[in-house]
Amino acid sequence: MADTPETQDDNTSGGPSPEEIEAGRRLFAGDWQFLTAAPTIETLPPMRTIEIAFAGRSNVGKSSLVNALTGRKALARTSVTPGRTQELIFFGLGPELTLVDMPGYGFAKAPKDKVDAWTATVHAYLRGRANLARVFVLIDSRHGLKPIDREVLDGLDKAAVSYAVVLTKADELKKGELETRIAETQAGLARRPAAFPTVFPTSSREGSGIGELRAAVVRLMAERGVG
Repeated sequence: MADTPETQDDNTSGGPSPEEIEAGRRLFAGDWQFLTAAPTIETLPPMRTIEIAFAGRSNVGKSSLVNALTGRKALARTSVTPGRTQELIFFGLGPELTLVDMPGYGFAKAPKDKVDAWTATVHAYLRGRANLARVFVLIDSRHGLKPIDREVLDGLDKAAVSYAVVLTKADELKKGELETRIAETQAGLARRPAAFPTVFPTSSREGSGIGELRAAVVRLMAERGVG
């Protein structure tokens, strides 16, 4: 379920502390393992601990972000071919945390019936996964929120699934351009009931923003009584 606005405001009283940054570094330096790939709702793994999911348009950099967070070069498979990830990919850190790399939306080199099938799986996962703590929706910082992104956010709002926006490829914008994009994105989230108010600018290539995102996960786990 989505956090209430009051809870979200409490969660954003300043940036992460040095202690949270270090806790995030230690957490994500753990022994991450590939768990399973689920092409259908029937093949989803048992709900074992809290899950953090990553959604976004095809080729926005989901797999690269998972690799950057975990400090692994190839935990999540990256590809220059949009739409290659066609399953829900689960990565686990013991009993503490699970990351879920979701199929990209907006483009896929696959037949329409197959796209429709895994889209239905994603929707069923979002509606029925009680241990899903937050969805990080990745947006290419060069382009900002597009109509298809807003449709996804509408669906998350309707399903009352807590989500936050991560701006990827932030190193490709100048400082002023990035500040403008962050402000535009925050304005686009202001009236959305399930949106976490903080926007996370990141660069998987340079590592900027990765520590802050890890710390946000640590804070979320603490709120859920995990870790």
